[in-house]
Amino acid sequence: MNGQIKFILNGKDVVYAGSAAARLLDVLRDEYGLTGVKCGCKEGECGACAVLLNGQLVNSCMVAMGFVDGSIVLTIEGYKETARFAALDKAFAETAAVQCGYCIPGMVLAAEAVLAENPHPDEATIRSGLSGNLCRCTGYNAIVKAVQAAAEEGAGLW
Repeated sequence: MNGQIKFILNGKDVVYAGSAAARLLDVLRDEYGLTGVKCGCKEGECGACAVLLNGQLVNSCMVAMGFVDGSIVLTIEGYKETARFAALDKAFAETAAVQCGYCIPGMVLAAEAVLAENPHPDEATIRSGLSGNLCRCTGYNAIVKAVQAAAEEGAGLW
């Protein structure tokens, strides 16, 4: 079934005229060129394709386009234009939380979701919020420290 699916993508009104059954992941990458949304497992297990859908962290490989109609989708490309991204980016760099970078877009958006819900999270809350995102390089300690540092440095942003 094809139809017009209207949504807001990174702050801009867009219309997708393809299949309602298409995966959001594939549409973001193939139709809109948003390659910061990584294609990892296509099973909702790794978080590399994480985006914010109406402010909630989701794995875009598990979302059919039909569910996106009327929604707000934020990818790392849109998020990187914000002051909140700048705080997380700085914290990730200063704590050496980035190695290969493949998981980082999803990790950063997961961190945003954690901080948006609780601007002063404890370590357990951070670990829980990041738990759907896999990192094979850095491990999680540096990433958790980065989120803690962003919360401290970015007080008032979240």
